[in-house]
Amino acid sequence: MKTVIITGAGGNLGLAVTKSLLDKGYRIVATVVNESEKKALSLLEHIDVQVVNLMQEEDAYAVVETNIKKYGTLDAALLLVGGFAAGNIASTSGADLHKQFSLNFETAYFITRPLFRHMMEKNRGNLVFIGARPAINPAQGHGLLAYSLSKSLLFKLAEFLNEEAKGKNVSVAVVVPSTLDTALNRKSMSDADPANWVRPEQIAEILEFIISEKGGPLRETVVKVYNNS
Repeated sequence: MKTVIITGAGGNLGLAVTKSLLDKGYRIVATVVNESEKKALSLLEHIDVQVVNLMQEEDAYAVVETNIKKYGTLDAALLLVGGFAAGNIASTSGADLHKQFSLNFETAYFITRPLFRHMMEKNRGNLVFIGARPAINPAQGHGLLAYSLSKSLLFKLAEFLNEEAKGKNVSVAVVVPSTLDTALNRKSMSDADPANWVRPEQIAEILEFIISEKGGPLRETVVKVYNNS
């Protein structure tokens, strides 16, 4: 049974991914931000739910080390924690920029450091970041400056890590969704057609493929999941 860390498991995407992987027989270490999310997820089987503040480097390091000791090998990590904010350069302060940097990049970077070392030592493993279309398409990033800049760093981090991991069975992928079909997005964009968006369950299937045996040959993977939006 593969052991997979899923960060942000209590969010809309996290819940869909967690349930999908549990159904497919994975053991899940799920990180959440509070006890309420932990209580909801703990009702599921084959899941170990832990409250962790991934914006604190020491906490991110500790959760990896604890679970290496507990399970021996961490086979994959799906790093789903993130946050969204609107604003152009005129309205985006340094504090706004740092908040997005912390939510979207540091939460991935802090936990990636010990995970990547562990996977390199084991000569196998998959790390998957969740990117954002505005980070690679400036036309989509108009008015989303801090969000787009923070997400763009995940693509560069993946490139650096994949270069370091060449010749190893360790790979880092970035999955890039367009608009997710969630209740919040339907409410805030009521004039749009959600049939053009991407369902969290569809992202879950793609993530599972990447970390499965079928995805083993993949390297330097960037998957754009845009549907028709």
